[in-house]
Amino acid sequence: MSPRAAIAAPNAYATRAAEHALDEGGTAVDAAIAGMLAATVTEPGVISPLGGAYVTVWPAGGEPVVVDGNVEMPGRGQPSGRLGSGLIEAASSYGGGMVTYVGPGSVATPGMFAAMGWAHDRFGRAPWRELLQPAADVAREGYPLGRIAQSYLVLVTDTILAWDPATRARLTVDGAPAPVGHRVVDADLAATLEQIGAEGPDTVYHGDLAQTLARDVRERGGLLGRADLEAYRAVPRPALRSRLGPWDLACNPPPSIGGPVLTALLRLLGATEGPIDPGQAAAVMTEVLDIRLDRIDTAADLAAAGAELLETLHEIGSAGLPTSPSTAHISVVDADGTACALTASAGYGSGMTVTGTGLIANNALGELELNRLGLHALPPGTRLASNMAPTVARRDDGSVLAIGTPGADRITTALAQVLLHLARHGEDLQTAVDRPRMHPRRLDDGSTRVEHEQDPTIAASLDAAGLARHEHPLHVMYFGGVGAALRTGEGQLQAAADPRREAATLIT
Repeated sequence: MSPRAAIAAPNAYATRAAEHALDEGGTAVDAAIAGMLAATVTEPGVISPLGGAYVTVWPAGGEPVVVDGNVEMPGRGQPSGRLGSGLIEAASSYGGGMVTYVGPGSVATPGMFAAMGWAHDRFGRAPWRELLQPAADVAREGYPLGRIAQSYLVLVTDTILAWDPATRARLTVDGAPAPVGHRVVDADLAATLEQIGAEGPDTVYHGDLAQTLARDVRERGGLLGRADLEAYRAVPRPALRSRLGPWDLACNPPPSIGGPVLTALLRLLGATEGPIDPGQAAAVMTEVLDIRLDRIDTAADLAAAGAELLETLHEIGSAGLPTSPSTAHISVVDADGTACALTASAGYGSGMTVTGTGLIANNALGELELNRLGLHALPPGTRLASNMAPTVARRDDGSVLAIGTPGADRITTALAQVLLHLARHGEDLQTAVDRPRMHPRRLDDGSTRVEHEQDPTIAASLDAAGLARHEHPLHVMYFGGVGAALRTGEGQLQAAADPRREAATLIT
C-alpha cells in the first residue's frame, strides 16, 4: 500500500493516534485532530484539552483556511466585583524565572474542541468518536511520563500542581515531583473523552459536560460560566498569505499576534536580495519585536493592531518574554495534497482539574504576556492574544508543507528561520529544522539581546553587526520544537522532528 500521510507530532502516542484516524478513512485533518488529542493526554503540563487552538488547513484543490479556536475572556453576567478573584500567584524558575497566575480565576473560555469540531465537519471523513478513542485508551491504560513534561512538572510541583488535590494526586507522587517513566493513569479523563466522542464536541459548550465545567469554575471563584460556553464559536478565517522564494505560505490572521508577526518577518526577509546572513536576519527580527512589544501587545483591538503591523512593516520593507511550555503542535500532509497544521495551548496550566472529569483547565487569563492590558481587563467574549502560528504552504512545483512549533514568542522566529533555510537556502526539511537558531529578547532594562544557539557563523555575524548576544548550547528547548510534514512535487512524503524536544514522526 502506498504511503497515505506524513506526520510530525509531540510523541509516538500522537503519531499512533493520527495513524488510527487514517485507518478509519480519515484525512490529514482527522489525523491532526486525533494526534493532538492524544498529546493533550500524554503531555501533561505541556498541553491539556481545555485550551485554545488554531487549525490551519490547505485542502487539495482549495484555498487555505484558518479555524480560530483561541480562548476567550469569560465573565458574561458577572458583577464587576468578581474581577480579580480566584487567582493564585505562582512563581517559578522556569525560563530563567517567571510569575504567572493560576487557579479558577485564570480559566478562559476554551476553544480547542470547537475548532476541532468545525474542521472535522468541513474537512474530515473519519467518525468523530474514532478521533478521541486513542486518547481515551491511553488515559485509561496509562503511559510513562516523558522527559519534557516531567522537566516542567518538577518546576511547578509546589505551585501550579499544589493547590488542587485532584491535580496533585494525578501528577505528583505524594506531593513530590514524579520521575521520568512514572505511570500516569486517569480513568475519569478516559470516560470524559469517550463522552465527547459519543456526544460530539458541542457537549463541551452546551451539554452536561458544559454544566459541570461552568459550575465547578464558578463555585471555586472563577469567571467562566455557562453563558460563556454557550456563546463560544469557532471562527473560520481566510489565511494570511505571504511569499518566500518559490513558496506561497498561509497562516492565522489577526486577531492572533503570531500569524501577523510571522508574516511580517517573512515579508521583510523575502524582500532582501541575495543570501541572508544571521546578522541581517537578527536585525529584522529585532525590528519586528520592537514594534510588537511597543504597539501590538498593548493594543485594545488586536485585529486592527495586527493589520497596522503588516502595513507598517510593508512600509519598512520598502524603505523576551518568559518561556511558555504549554503549547503543542502537530503537522500532517496526506498523499492527496491536503496539509493541516494544528497548534494548541493551555497557557502554563491553571492547576485546576474539573471535578469528576480529569480535564485540567487552562490559565490563559493569568498569563501576563497574553494580558498586557491587565488581568481580567478585557470585555467578555474578546479573543485573547496568541503567539501560535500554524502554517501551511504550497510550492510552485506542487510541493505541500505543514509546519508549526510551540515556544511562546519564539514561535515566530523559529518558524521564520526554518522557512528561510528551506525556501531561500534550499536546504532539506530536517536540515532546516536542525540548524542553530536565534531570537531577540528585550531585557528588563529596555535593551535588546540576541539569544542564540552555539554556532561560530552566527556569533561572528552578530558581532560584525554590533548586536549584543548571549550564547546557549545547541538544541535547547528555549528555541521551540518545530514539527513539519511535506509532500514533494513528485509525491514523496517526508516529516521532520525537532531535536530540541521529545518528538516523533511517521510516514504511514
